[in-house]
Amino acid sequence: MEIRYRIPRPLALRVAFRVEGCTALLGPSGAGKTTLLKALAGLLPAEGEPYAGRPPEKRPIGYLPQNAALFPHLTAWQNVAFALPHLPPGDRRRAAMAWLERFDLAHRADHRPHELSGGEARRVALARSLAREPELLLLDEPTAGLDRLSRDQVLRAILYAVEAHRVKALVATHDPELAQAADRVAVLDGGRLLQSGPTAEVYNRPRLLRVARLLGYENRIPGRVVGHEPPHLRVETAAGVLRVPGRPRPLGTRVVLAIRPEEVLIVREDRPLAPLDAANVLAGVLRRVRRMGPVVEAEFEGSLELLLRLPRHVQDRLALRPGEPRRVVLKPRYLQLFSEDEEDSFSPD
Repeated sequence: MEIRYRIPRPLALRVAFRVEGCTALLGPSGAGKTTLLKALAGLLPAEGEPYAGRPPEKRPIGYLPQNAALFPHLTAWQNVAFALPHLPPGDRRRAAMAWLERFDLAHRADHRPHELSGGEARRVALARSLAREPELLLLDEPTAGLDRLSRDQVLRAILYAVEAHRVKALVATHDPELAQAADRVAVLDGGRLLQSGPTAEVYNRPRLLRVARLLGYENRIPGRVVGHEPPHLRVETAAGVLRVPGRPRPLGTRVVLAIRPEEVLIVREDRPLAPLDAANVLAGVLRRVRRMGPVVEAEFEGSLELLLRLPRHVQDRLALRPGEPRRVVLKPRYLQLFSEDEEDSFSPD
């Protein structure tokens, strides 16, 4: 499905991108994500395709706003049944219960919204949206404010809905982890579409430093180009010269290297590194090591300060401790390179 919309207000927005399977609309607060969803649902004036010109009730849309918007005086099954007015009352209850069972909520069928957890309420709202058998499901920050367990349950429910019911979903989010689970990503900021495409392609090759920031590239290293070794560049940084893939650029060009915390790797002293990787090894000290649910974060201090994030089982094997000297490697294939003035020269398609 091709989305092509022009929206004059409340935020001027013009976008064109493809929705396939589960597509994440990623961007910070104020980027225009909610504005676009409301326009697609027919709640804001807009021009474009699909659906523009149709009243909201005539659009084959399932819309789940941030607050779930359940009717407080109705039970869970009655909220779902509200989307099934064409069925006789008895059939309506059976159909609503079937939807709740698909999302492991049958045991909460007679509970009202205030008796449900945040994750349960959003899954009930998702079941209600799907009961309409929509062509397109619109989800506005469906995991915002949830604990990790509820967040994961809602995310699994969304992916199940897309796969089992063959519905397309457009999920507005500022969470790069949620976006990483999607089939496609469209990155929106300041009312502009910065990049869109298959998830792996966008995450592994962000076109702009602004996109990289939104995708979780928290480590950013300033430097300048000092040499070419095709297909790599030699970039001088505070940690010395690093090798990074990139097209040829004039010597002296100011650049920024970016790498995600998950891709800053602890050197295993018992395992030799490839020669190219060995050129990007840094020595320093781990100042903080802390558990963050199923992952461990560490702060590396040396000639550069870097954030690391690794699975807990890796921490259990390496037994990292604060204050101990360690070496890390910035493998060239994980480094992204941007010119300092790249964003100033950006113009949308």
